[in-house]
Amino acid sequence: MEKISVILTTYNAEKTIQSTLDSIFNQTGLNSDFCLELLVIDDCSTDSTTSILRKNNINYFQTNINSGGPNKGRNIGLNNATGDYICFIDHDDLWDSEKIRKQLKVIKDVPIVSTGYKVVNLKNGKVIIRSHNIEKVFYYEKNQTFLNKVSKSKDGQQAYFSTLMIRSELKNVLFEENFGMIDYDYFLRLFENKESAELGECLMTRIMNGDNLSLNIDYRLKDYYYSLLVLEKYRTKYRKQVDLAIKRINGSRARYHYLVNEMDNARLYFRKSSIELKTVAYFLSSYFGNQFVKDNFNIFG
Repeated sequence: MEKISVILTTYNAEKTIQSTLDSIFNQTGLNSDFCLELLVIDDCSTDSTTSILRKNNINYFQTNINSGGPNKGRNIGLNNATGDYICFIDHDDLWDSEKIRKQLKVIKDVPIVSTGYKVVNLKNGKVIIRSHNIEKVFYYEKNQTFLNKVSKSKDGQQAYFSTLMIRSELKNVLFEENFGMIDYDYFLRLFENKESAELGECLMTRIMNGDNLSLNIDYRLKDYYYSLLVLEKYRTKYRKQVDLAIKRINGSRARYHYLVNEMDNARLYFRKSSIELKTVAYFLSSYFGNQFVKDNFNIFG
């Protein structure tokens, strides 16, 4: 029977961890078609997260001190994984019950398989679908997804972290631990010179409640500067993609400042981003009408 290693990192997740665990243990085919090795790594939670883990009879690793992000825990998981294939999930994400079973049908063909997903914003009730919404497998040639990732393109393969299944041969690709929370360089190293596939169905749900790391200012700053630093080593070989990525990184930072009403900073980074109709609309509405835009459009996330 094939073994799937599931790496779950936790920190102060008492509100969401039980639902996440349920989505893992409710996988179709568990203990008949495949077995699970659940590797939970807690980053020194101060709430009841670890109590919930113990109530579920889950043994877990714990970092010596809080590392400030999930990457140290992810690396602990990778270094201890013994499965044929590896999946990741964050403590506030949910899997569809068919996720693993359907990915196993494709992982024999390519070393990396992702799925479509949806984003549920609990604060405003919005649901954003990031999938093709069809039962079809989309295959990507060697380096095709890598080049899209380098350029920060939204086209091509959907590859949000908690949708991934990778072969065990890729567990030596580790996460940076200097900042402890950035995964951009991980995706580049993971996909470089690799073929991959995406299941067109929505098989993962990302819950946004306002406390997510992606909306944290410390994370946004570290992601901004580290992403620019990472791109430097690709500039010579992929200059066109890197130049485009830098503009998109500035656009992403601008939209973050726009979302949190820091309009002077938003305008500063919009000026450094790609000049297109949407950017101009954001820039102008930063003076007047931005609340309407935020209420009716997906700005960030």
